[in-house]
Amino acid sequence: MEDVLETYSRPYNPLCPMVCLDETNRQLIEERHIPAVPGCCERIDYEYRRCGVVDLFMAFEPLAAKRVVKVTQTRNAIDFALFVKELVDLHYAHAEKIVLVMDNLNIHCTASLYKAFPPEEARRIAERLEIHHTPKHASWLNMAEIEIGVLSRQCLAEAMTCIETVRRKVSAWQYRRNAACSTVHWRFTSADARIKLKRLYPVIS
Repeated sequence: MEDVLETYSRPYNPLCPMVCLDETNRQLIEERHIPAVPGCCERIDYEYRRCGVVDLFMAFEPLAAKRVVKVTQTRNAIDFALFVKELVDLHYAHAEKIVLVMDNLNIHCTASLYKAFPPEEARRIAERLEIHHTPKHASWLNMAEIEIGVLSRQCLAEAMTCIETVRRKVSAWQYRRNAACSTVHWRFTSADARIKLKRLYPVIS
């Protein structure tokens, strides 16, 4: 826990950006509308048709007020590796190293890179990363979770039936939020943890 908190306390460095990564999913549904009749407005039936699920990868750099969201059809090691490669070679091509904060999901490791790319390429990408994992059952330490909550409330609340619609709406949301320089102001420190979460620390007798 303190490793992540100390990582958050580092000053902004564009050549070594601190990026939080997480993912979520969204169920695609088609609502059933009951046609309007004279004297009654259109209604929506409680029944709906399930149209599948899409996954969303979120990379959030709080100190630069920047986020990158990618919508995919699946969430596996290959998808994760492709997203990380996109971060390394496109969005942070200028960076010497990306400080990546993630939870302990089984695909959140450099081994996923070797499942997607030849060893030389996987190693090249891995050497551009400095990975910090949140403790087990402490994914709340990942600021990307906060940003995903904002995304869910502002963009994903309404029913959507296809992945193209999700991609279009998420892209517009990402553009607006980046343009507004919206970010998260993290205030919880290691000193706070030692007081408020004292029960989680070992007792030395």
